[in-house]
Amino acid sequence: MTARRLHDLAALKTALAEQRREAHLRAAREREAAAQAERERSLFARSVGPVQPLRDRGLAQIDRPRPAPLPRQRERDEQAALREAWSDEVDVERLLDTDGELSFRRPHIAPDVLAKLRRGRWAIQAQIDLHGLRRDEAREALAAFLRDATQRGLRCVRVVHGKGHGSPGKAPVLKGKVRAWLVQKDAVLAFVQARAADGGHGALVVLLAGAAAAPQRAD
Repeated sequence: MTARRLHDLAALKTALAEQRREAHLRAAREREAAAQAERERSLFARSVGPVQPLRDRGLAQIDRPRPAPLPRQRERDEQAALREAWSDEVDVERLLDTDGELSFRRPHIAPDVLAKLRRGRWAIQAQIDLHGLRRDEAREALAAFLRDATQRGLRCVRVVHGKGHGSPGKAPVLKGKVRAWLVQKDAVLAFVQARAADGGHGALVVLLAGAAAAPQRAD
């Protein structure tokens, strides 16, 4: 029994020593936190100068429930995506000018703008090549390209849709789709078939909003 009691006493001493050590460490941390808070108060006082603390009016602190966060940016992105949800069923043929080479212009755009666009009066500032893309891939890529061009303030761009030599039946699948998508984009003022040196039947030169007022000659 004596050995058992000695063992229990030793364990008790060890536990008490551990408690004293933890209490010492806790007190040291509290002193350090208090000192840090005092240093920050002193730094603040030196930075802003003398201040008058507000009188405690004994007002109750009411924890009002906050409204749930709403995904406003996601809603705006979804609305933008809906606006760009171009249809493949648009009858683009009735919107095109058949002047030997199919072209398009908004009603408020003067007819001579097409001639200037065709002659290269506006320098091509960027281009996208849709070769080898499936229809859905091409539509998404074109939407992103036009969105970026508009944000960057570009005025004249080229869209390469290909001549269809690699398509089944040698038919230019994307050619008609690209034209249908472009007429549904408000930022597109006009487009014409590119000159032979710029892609000919396999590309379109597109005039974006704001370009008609300030033509730029290509180098």
